[in-house]
This record gives sequence, C-alpha cells and structure tokens, in this order.
Amino acid sequence: MKNWIRTGWPTLAIMMGASVWGLVWYPLRMLAALGVTGTAASALTSGAGCLFVLLVRRSAIATVKWHWLLLALALAAGVTNIGFVWGSIHGEVMRVLLLFYLTPAWTAVFAHFILRERLTWSGAALSALSLAGAMMMLWLPQLGIPVPGNLAEWAGLAGGMGFALCNVLIVKTSRVLPDMKPEMRTAVIFGGAALFGAFASLFEAMPAPPVGAHLGTAALLVLGLGFVLASNNMLVQYGLSRVPANRASIIMLFEIVITALSAWLFAGETPGPREWAGGACIVLASALSSWVHRAKAKPEIGSHSDPDRQERGRAMV
Repeated sequence: MKNWIRTGWPTLAIMMGASVWGLVWYPLRMLAALGVTGTAASALTSGAGCLFVLLVRRSAIATVKWHWLLLALALAAGVTNIGFVWGSIHGEVMRVLLLFYLTPAWTAVFAHFILRERLTWSGAALSALSLAGAMMMLWLPQLGIPVPGNLAEWAGLAGGMGFALCNVLIVKTSRVLPDMKPEMRTAVIFGGAALFGAFASLFEAMPAPPVGAHLGTAALLVLGLGFVLASNNMLVQYGLSRVPANRASIIMLFEIVITALSAWLFAGETPGPREWAGGACIVLASALSSWVHRAKAKPEIGSHSDPDRQERGRAMV
C-alpha cells in the first residue's frame, strides 16, 4: 500500500493533468461563443491563474530576483499560450495539438544555442522523425507542399516552438537562479501569458462582448479555468518530481488520447489516415526524446529529482 501511494498517486496526478490539458480546448471554445476572443481568453485565464498561484504561494515571492531570463521566459510562455488557445479555438483540435507537439525538433535547436548542448545524431534523428510526421500530416496533393493550411495550424506550430523555448529557458533559469521556487517560475509563466495575451487582443477584432447572463457565465468560466489550470500546473509538478522522467514523458502523451476522444465527442472531428500516421511519428519522437535527453542528465545532490523536471513536462498555461 505504501509503495502504491509513493508511485501511484504521482502517476495519477500526471494523468489527471494531461486529461485537463486534453479537455481545456472545449471551455475555451465556449468562451469564444460567448464573445470572448482567443487572445482575450488567454489573457484573462492566465491572469486568474497567476493571481491564484501568487495568493496560494505568496511566501515564495521572496525567492524572486530580477534577471533578463525571466522576461524571456514570460515572452516564450505568452507565445506558447496564444498559439495553443487561438489555434484550438479556430482550428481542428487534433491537427493543432500535433503541430504543437513538434517539440523534439525545436528543443534540439534551442538547447544547442541556449544550453550549449551538443546536437547528437540521436537528437537530430528524433527531430527529423517529428518533422517527417508533420510533413506527412500536412501534405496536400493540390498544394504539393507540406505546410500548415490555415492560421490556426500556424498558431499551433508557433505555440509548439514557444513551448520548446519555454522548457529550455526553464532549465536555464533553474541553473542561473537556483534559489527561485518552482511556483514563482509558474507565476512568471502565467503572468507572461496574461500580458502577451492582453497585448495581442489589441490586434484581434472583438465581437459583441457578453452581457447580462452571458457576462456572468463568461466570468465564471474565466475564474474557473484560471483556478483549474493553476491547480493543475502544481498538481503535475507534484507528479513530475516523484516519477522517473522517461515514464513521466510517456504518461504526458495521454493528453493526445484525451484530446482525440474529446474532439470526436464534442466537435465531431475524426482524424484521417494521414493524420494518424503523421501523429504516430510525432508521438513516437516525443516519447523517445525523453530517453535521449534524460539518459545524460545527472541527478542533483540532496534532491530526489532533477529540479528542472518539475516543470519541463508542460510549461504551458
């Protein structure tokens, strides 16, 4: 029983977190139907999440020290969140998510230049595998070129690049600012997403804002999403700090299963053979990348886990 508590609860926490991320697109579309644009939804939910983290973990604020990396992390988080939120509202959820999951390719590039990690043959092969999956999924006979077919898919692709950069910057930040609590990095991520979303909303046409009962419903959705996403982030951090990294990375891919099911049930979206084949390559590359990158990682002295791992599973709001 004790052994199950030690391993079972952290695994369940990661699966619950992946499930939330696989379902969050639906309430975002509900907000859009109420008149709250994707950029505004990103700003409002992220702001609520940041406020929740600061209130719950206000004792950790003292660990924050200004560094330019925090600004870069906030900006990367903003691009990540906008890409995912806007893309999932306006595009096919599964295609947007699979483009978002092209992280092995972008992580290899960013880690080479920011963390000074040498690009190995295995890392290059995984990048090529994930990009091949994307090209297979995006290739259209009438166009002849494997590129995103609409702005929503471009947003998913940009969000995935931001996600990879965000993860690499978290590692860099944890090395440069080792005394900074993980919760405060989470607050920086949420805060950056809120500010970037607010700025981006200035350039998106705003439909008629919700009024009356719709206004109350929209407000409840925003507050509820902020609370759920912030709680979910801390829940996943609990799991990631107690589950071996290779195993955790596989569990995190449960999100794609939940997304596929929810997109089929709620939006009637059914992936075709090319989406399944391309998605399989992307998922395989994402799963194998954990072994490639984690096998070389050394555990920190005095800690039962790599501190970077506490947020690398998902640095997105």
